[in-house]
Amino acid sequence: MNWDQIRKEYETSKITLKALAEKHDIKIGTLKSRKSREGWSRDPTKKDATQKEKVATPAKKMQPNQKQVEQARRSGNPNPKNQFTERNSAAVKHGFFSRYIPQETLEIMGMIDKDDPADLIWDQIQIQYAAIIRAQQIMFVTDKKEMIKELKKSKYEVFPKDDDKFEQVPTEEEYEFQFAWDRHATFLNAQSRAMSELRSLIKQFNDLAHEDDERRLKLEQMQLNVDKTKAEVTKIREETNIPSVTIVEDLDD
Repeated sequence: MNWDQIRKEYETSKITLKALAEKHDIKIGTLKSRKSREGWSRDPTKKDATQKEKVATPAKKMQPNQKQVEQARRSGNPNPKNQFTERNSAAVKHGFFSRYIPQETLEIMGMIDKDDPADLIWDQIQIQYAAIIRAQQIMFVTDKKEMIKELKKSKYEVFPKDDDKFEQVPTEEEYEFQFAWDRHATFLNAQSRAMSELRSLIKQFNDLAHEDDERRLKLEQMQLNVDKTKAEVTKIREETNIPSVTIVEDLDD
C-alpha cells in the first residue's frame, strides 16, 4: 500500500476520509491515526508559506553592576586553587572511622596523629616500663609459706524471717587456693616476657631516634635497671629451683 500516494490524494483533493478509506479498502480508524501522526493537511504549500520564520536573537550580555565589580575586585583570583583537598580527605577518613571506632578512641587518634614513629615507640616504652615497676608491688610474695584463699563460687538458700524479711544462708562454697611458689613463678614468667618486649622497643627506638635525642640517656638508665632486675630474677630461680622460661626475641621485626 502506497501511503505517500494516499496522503497526496487527500491533501490535493476534497475527498473525505470515509470515501478515501472505502476507495483504498482501509479502516477509517487506521486512516485517521495516520493523518494525525504524520500531520496531513489540505493545503500544505499555503500553510508552510504562512509560517513565520523563527530567527534566533542573540541574548543580551548583562553588564555587571558596581556591587559585583567590587566583590570581584576584593576576592582576588576568581578561580583559586582548592586549598582544602587535604582537609576534605581527612574529613572523609574521619567519617569512615567514626562509623566503627568509639568516640574516645577517635579523640586519642586525633591527639597522636602528628606524632612520628619514634614518639609512638617512646610512649610504649614508658607504659611498658611503668607496668613492670608497678607489678613489683602487686605481685609481691612475702615468703614461701604465704597462701591466698579466694572464694570462687557459692550457693545460697533463702529462708523467711519473723519480720517478713528473708535471709540468705550459704549452703555450698568453693574456694581457690593460691600458693606462694605458684604465684611467684607466674610473676617471674610474666615479668620476663614484659622485659623482653621492653628491650625490643628500646632497640626499635634507638634505630629511629636521632643520635642527639636526649631520650637515649633515659633509655640507658632503663636498660641498666632491666639488666639488674634480670640478674635478680636469675638468682631467685637458682635459689628456689623454679623452672625457667625461655623467651625468644625477634629483634629484626
